[in-house]
Amino acid sequence: MTVQTIETGPPGPTAGDAAHPDRPLPDGRTDTWRHPPLVRVSHWLNVAAVVILIMSGLNILLAHPHLDWGHTTRFGDHWLDIPPIPNWMLLPQGRNLAEARHWHFFFAWVFVINGLIYLAYGFLTRRFGRRLWPTKTDLAGFWPSVKEHARFHFPRDDHARTYNVIQKLTYVTMVLVILPMMLITGLSMSPGFNAVGGFLLDLMGGRQSARTLHFISAALIVGFIVVHVGLVIWTGFFNNMRAMVTGWFVIEPSASKEDKR
Repeated sequence: MTVQTIETGPPGPTAGDAAHPDRPLPDGRTDTWRHPPLVRVSHWLNVAAVVILIMSGLNILLAHPHLDWGHTTRFGDHWLDIPPIPNWMLLPQGRNLAEARHWHFFFAWVFVINGLIYLAYGFLTRRFGRRLWPTKTDLAGFWPSVKEHARFHFPRDDHARTYNVIQKLTYVTMVLVILPMMLITGLSMSPGFNAVGGFLLDLMGGRQSARTLHFISAALIVGFIVVHVGLVIWTGFFNNMRAMVTGWFVIEPSASKEDKR
């Protein structure tokens, strides 16, 4: 699962857009427009919201540190027992279920509203179709891409302008499967929502099933974040961070010394 911060048009010396054409740099490098303002703001809002959701969610989880399937918990025969979690990973510090719920519910709405704005922008501008949805050509190159990833070979020349097939499949899975499952399972456990839409809880197979699926979704998101941060560092921390702060990303020349090794 590869997550480089790359979001521009197809490879080429004039990639970018009419308002932000490529800017030549010394040594054959190119400064290319990567992330528009809405994408950057949405990204950093998500960073803050997800961190708070994880920390407050762990505090909520510790109120009953066991996971089960079905409608009721099985005391002494749980599907999974959650080990102790240090206080520094919890929000608020220490065990406080009521306050943790306040943090969790508020930032869950921040995350959802921010995500809906980002999705609307992506679909209205056709950004998702151009840059995230894998083509037949992308899928045909899946195994070669897997081999390159296994060798930790990541392009930094013009090929770094676009997402590769693994990136596209990862993002599409997150957007269309994992995040919706997180939202639906969270809503299914909400007493307020159950009062008007209790069918979700039955659809999930019971409260304990919904709780377990919610935890699995969160674990997958954490795994995504770990890989994302690791690859941001591996593929050029300062360049990637600059792109997500200013919108501009430096492309290395194809015939660089690094490529010839």
